Amino acid sequence: MPTSSDHFVIAIDGPAAAGKGTLSRRIAETYGFHHLDTGLTYRATAKALLDAGLPLDDELTAEKMAREVELAGLDRDILSKHEIGEAASKIAVMPSVRRALVEAQRKFSQRTPGTVLDGRDIGTVVCPQAPVKLYVTASAEVRAKRRFDEIKAKGIAADFAAIFEDVKRRDERDMGRADSPLKPAEDAHLLDTSEMSIEAAFQAAKSVIDAALNRN
Repeated sequence: MPTSSDHFVIAIDGPAAAGKGTLSRRIAETYGFHHLDTGLTYRATAKALLDAGLPLDDELTAEKMAREVELAGLDRDILSKHEIGEAASKIAVMPSVRRALVEAQRKFSQRTPGTVLDGRDIGTVVCPQAPVKLYVTASAEVRAKRRFDEIKAKGIAADFAAIFEDVKRRDERDMGRADSPLKPAEDAHLLDTSEMSIEAAFQAAKSVIDAALNRN
């Protein structure tokens, strides 16, 4: 999937709560690019199944729902609910669901003037030809603390130990799955945000993106 001069693709991968979503949205805003949080496409598929009262273990039905997901109408607030995330993790391991959503994500990546896609397999599977690939990570403890603080800030009770276990479990699932495991692309720029502010991470990403834009 070559990148032509009329659309520029930025692929951002990394584990949960590493800061890639915040970073991706800021990059898209700065450069006037379209942004897609690809994780929401799996959540939207799961929500459609839940809303219709359909089973989560029927791959054929899940694939049909995946093909009907409207990428323009993904509502982060609704889709970030815990039960939707749990359901999404069950259908995300289905090869035909992944194929259907990867197809939609690739189509999205061709929008002009450019796109920022963030997820788990963008640089390795969805857009391996992207001129900029970033792998945003942080230690599991730091990521659990961020999630804990986020939940507390909303006035909801949170259990750090449970969140920490959940983060580790998700890492294991994402990195250990047979189809499109989470890992950095060979030519990805690594951004460890464990001790980095969002501003520092953004500036580091910006210098990589500017250099690639100049080369293009």
